[in-house]
Amino acid sequence: MKRRIPQELWFVVGGLVLFGALFVAEKTLNRYLLHILILMGIYSIATVSLNLTNGYTGLFSLGHAAFMAIGAYTSTLLTFPVPLREAYDLPRLPWFLGGPDAAWSFFPALLVGGALASCAALLIGAPVLRLRGHYLSVASLGFMVIVVTFAKTLKGITRGPMGISAIPLYTNVYWTFLWLFITMYVVWRIVNSRFGRALMALREDETAAQVLGIYPMKYKLFAFVVGAFFAGVAGGLYAHLTKAIRPFEFSFTLTFQIVVMLIVGGMGTMSGPVVGAVLLLALRYALKPLEEHLKLYGLIELVYALLLIVIMLWKPEGLVGRKRVSARGRQERKEEGEWARFSILR
Repeated sequence: MKRRIPQELWFVVGGLVLFGALFVAEKTLNRYLLHILILMGIYSIATVSLNLTNGYTGLFSLGHAAFMAIGAYTSTLLTFPVPLREAYDLPRLPWFLGGPDAAWSFFPALLVGGALASCAALLIGAPVLRLRGHYLSVASLGFMVIVVTFAKTLKGITRGPMGISAIPLYTNVYWTFLWLFITMYVVWRIVNSRFGRALMALREDETAAQVLGIYPMKYKLFAFVVGAFFAGVAGGLYAHLTKAIRPFEFSFTLTFQIVVMLIVGGMGTMSGPVVGAVLLLALRYALKPLEEHLKLYGLIELVYALLLIVIMLWKPEGLVGRKRVSARGRQERKEEGEWARFSILR
C-alpha cells in the first residue's frame, strides 16, 4: 500500500522551489521586470484574501481596497523617518507607539497594519454581514467610500489628497512572496478544516447549514476578518514598494481590479486568484505601451471589462475553476435520472 505524502510537505517543497526561482529572478531580471513581479505578488495576496470571503464563503464584498488603505497608511505612519515627519507635516508617534523620536521596523508595522484592518472588518462586519446579495456589496462599497473620504479629509494625519511620499523602500521580492506563501497556507488550512467546510456549507445553502447547527454570523465574520488582515498586509507592501500613496489609489478602481482578477482566475480555488492576478497584470503592462502610443487612455480598463464579460458568459467558474453543482442541483439531477430510468422501464 502506497503512503500518501502529506500536503504540508508539498507546501514546504513548493516554498523552497519558489524562493529558489525568486533568487534567480532577482539576479537576472532588470528593475522594471522585478517591479512588475513584486506587484504580481502583492495583488495575489489581496486576491487570495478576497477569495476567502467571496469564493469560499459565498459573500460578495466590494470593500477590500479599504482594508488595503488602512494597512498602507498605518505601516507608512509607523515606519516614516523621524527627521522627515516635520517637513511633511506628519504627526509624531505617541508614547504608547514608541514616542516622538521612534520609527518602527518594517515587519511589526505590517502586522499592526493588518491588525487594524482586521479591527475595522470586525466593526463593520458585525452589522454589514447580516445583509445578503447586492445589499452586502453596496454596504461594503460604502465602507470603502468612508475610508477614502477620511484619508482625504484628515490632512493632519494623511496629508489629504496630496498623499504621503518619501516612504522608505522596504518591500522586495522576498518579503512579498513570503507573505503570499503565508496567505495561501493560512487560507488552505482554513478551507481544509472543519471551519472551512462550514464556510462552504454556508456558500451552498445557508438555510440548510443553519439546520445543521452552523451559526452563519460567526463563520462569515471570521472569514471577513482574516481576509481583511492579509489585505492590510498587501496595502503595507504596496506602500513600501511605490514609496508614495494617495487616497484615490484605494478607490473603486482597485476594488474592481481585484474582483476581476478573482473572477477570471476562479473563485473558490487555491490557484485561481494567483493566476488571475498574474494574467491581468501581465496584460496591463503588455498593453501599456500601446495605450500610450495610440493615446487610447482607458484601453486597459476596457480590455479588463471585455475579458470579464467573456469569462462570465463562457466560463463563469474561471480559468482554473471547475463547474460546481450545489446540493440542490445534485438532488435534481438524481431525480431526473430516476425518472428517466422509470420511463425506460415502463
